[in-house]
Amino acid sequence: MTQEQLAERAGVTVRTIQRIESGETIPRAYTLQNLAKSLDVEFEEFMTVQNQDMITQTLTDQTSYDENKTFLKILYLSSFSFLFIPLIHFLVPIIVYKTSKIKDQNTLRRGRKIIIEQVYWVISLSLIMLLTVAYNFTVVRYLPGGSLIHYLWPLIIMYFLNTIFIIRGILKLNKKMSESSLSLPTAI
Repeated sequence: MTQEQLAERAGVTVRTIQRIESGETIPRAYTLQNLAKSLDVEFEEFMTVQNQDMITQTLTDQTSYDENKTFLKILYLSSFSFLFIPLIHFLVPIIVYKTSKIKDQNTLRRGRKIIIEQVYWVISLSLIMLLTVAYNFTVVRYLPGGSLIHYLWPLIIMYFLNTIFIIRGILKLNKKMSESSLSLPTAI
């Protein structure tokens, strides 16, 4: 029997049959019952130990996926601690990272990247503030009457940029996670 014939007899789409065969999806009991009737097989045969293992593995993968997503979001949100402790705020994401129980290497790599971005922000902020001091010193010392840069402007700009970087990171994370969730098996 072809996929098209089975789909027609079971009252489902061909794509549904393809997803079930490839393990992309977990069929609901109703779908299994229709497939069993179409194949003239007892429903219990569809609920073998192998199917149970597949369902259990899929649920475990979904839980792990949700934990990884939550971990990365918390890591990004902990980066907002720069608003309260600007020069050592990256310690908060490091503590979150070190205390997590995440084992997925891709998630841990992304977590390290988030922390490194925050360390770079601290270094950039420090350099920009030093350059502002050097510029103002040069203007006062060698160019009397020149305009000085107020120290708050570079600080405000850097804070604004870091806020944009964090929000952009969260949005990219949501987009990537929603795209990768398409590859997880779903129930139909």
